[in-house]
Amino acid sequence: MESILSIEMDEAQRQAVRENAKQVLQESGLAEMLKTLNKNALKGRGSFYEYDSMVLLKWGTSYTRRHIWVEVNGNTIRFRLAPHRKCVITAPICDGEYHTFTSAMWADKEFLLNELNKYYARPIAETSSD
Repeated sequence: MESILSIEMDEAQRQAVRENAKQVLQESGLAEMLKTLNKNALKGRGSFYEYDSMVLLKWGTSYTRRHIWVEVNGNTIRFRLAPHRKCVITAPICDGEYHTFTSAMWADKEFLLNELNKYYARPIAETSSD
């Protein structure tokens, strides 16, 4: 009986995380920006992979595979980048792997769109599965 309740609580928690991520992506406008990027720049050739609090946009062939990794954590949006030195700029917040946008940062749609365009111009290359 306890395990059934535990499973139901886990599922309820996962559902809450998914709903929060969906809400943040919609409120920020990022969901629409990613769809527009796929439609216009990628001519619909990108593929979206959705997880509880993460969206992955992949495109390219097996040799040129690229992606943009977006994760929602609470009310922040994080873009995962290739490991790099911490950026000197303070917005978005940089930890050397992620660029994090607080709700105040992503409320500025123009700023978020400009950063998304930078990440599209320099996406993460995926390693070959060979």
